[in-house]
Amino acid sequence: MSQKLSGVKGMNDLLPGELGGEMAPIETWQYVERTARELFSRFGYGEIRTPMVEDTALFVRSVGEETDIVGKEMYTFEDKAQRSLSLRPEGTAPAARAYIEHSVANLEPVTRWYYMGPMFRYERMKTGRYRQFFQIGAEAYGSREAAQDVELMDMVVQLLEALGLKEISLNLNSLGDEACRPAFQKKLVEHLTAHRDALCADCQRRLEHNPMRVLDCKNEKCQAVARGSPDILQFLCEPCQAHFADVRRKLDALKVRYVINPRMVRGLDYYTRTAFEFIASHPALGTASTVGGGGRYDKLVKSLGGPDVPAVGFGLGLDRLTLLLREGGQRYSAPPDVFIAVADEGSQDEAFTLASRLRREGLKVEFDTRGGSLKSQMKRADKTRARFALVLGEAERQAGRAQLKPMAGGEPLSVALGEIAQAVRAAPQAPAPQG
Repeated sequence: MSQKLSGVKGMNDLLPGELGGEMAPIETWQYVERTARELFSRFGYGEIRTPMVEDTALFVRSVGEETDIVGKEMYTFEDKAQRSLSLRPEGTAPAARAYIEHSVANLEPVTRWYYMGPMFRYERMKTGRYRQFFQIGAEAYGSREAAQDVELMDMVVQLLEALGLKEISLNLNSLGDEACRPAFQKKLVEHLTAHRDALCADCQRRLEHNPMRVLDCKNEKCQAVARGSPDILQFLCEPCQAHFADVRRKLDALKVRYVINPRMVRGLDYYTRTAFEFIASHPALGTASTVGGGGRYDKLVKSLGGPDVPAVGFGLGLDRLTLLLREGGQRYSAPPDVFIAVADEGSQDEAFTLASRLRREGLKVEFDTRGGSLKSQMKRADKTRARFALVLGEAERQAGRAQLKPMAGGEPLSVALGEIAQAVRAAPQAPAPQG
């Protein structure tokens, strides 16, 4: 017997209905994607699709050589031409690379893009965190204004509202810029050095190369040290203060609730000024968990060889959003309009033809090509939660009529075989049977 093969650990199949195990049904994912596409288009954002494989140097230069993502988590390999390539661990750097490569800055003053797709990181797994994970993100290039930052945050807020997700808070901070951040980092290093022995091994390394990342560590002892660290908001220069005040003022005008969190930093090196995270408190994700975040990265495009163009963006974890929706118990798949069952073997071909015709007429139709007993077919009809079952046998073929049985209960309808689609559309939309 051949050995059974399994998928790669941490990379999950997305299946319809209840087949997906710990993952939400694919219909839930499709619902989130449809909702996001429709909403983002209202904000003027267009979709882009970048390759899953990029030059490793793209992430070293953008995400940061000393970050955990580049140092520990990327899937990196050499191709046959000895080029170092990596599966993308995030979406902002590939979008910026595409923006530069296609000289978009020469074509329009402000560019708004969104993307959806899989990302890859070799990290410790838990509920909602996988080695292949899916992200919805958006990027805006060309505007330094606080309004652009707030537009993106408002877009996330409206998406979460459209999905019916509550108990998600917006955490807000400013990380300053090259003019004021060095003074903060100096004081931060002094504080962390005084408590070096309390830091984990990773944070002791970060202290030498990227001290702000210590504030993002999940180790309890490191968090205790971080709570006593200097407040970055006290070090902002006047332009950064004014920008952050404008962000807050515009959020207030939109009645978007937020919490200022001066200890919140993002896990990537390219952020400047505005940084934000959306935090969910829900048993489905264990403790409080980040479902998305973003911020401003005014120097990223230039650092990758492009023009000096400001930018701001966000990324949302689709895996976590779908898990939250699954906990709500809502179904996102439309049941069949009609399930066609056959009463005898001689009706199989005509039922097959009828199913095809009804699909051409716009109905969602299920038909079991295996045939089988009428009892087993009706069990299948019930399991699909179809609105109607239609039984086709010799008598129905001879009469040119059949009965549509409402699966949610009610009197059967006698309908001519050529008028089934019209009858289904005219019938009241009773709730589909729950299964």
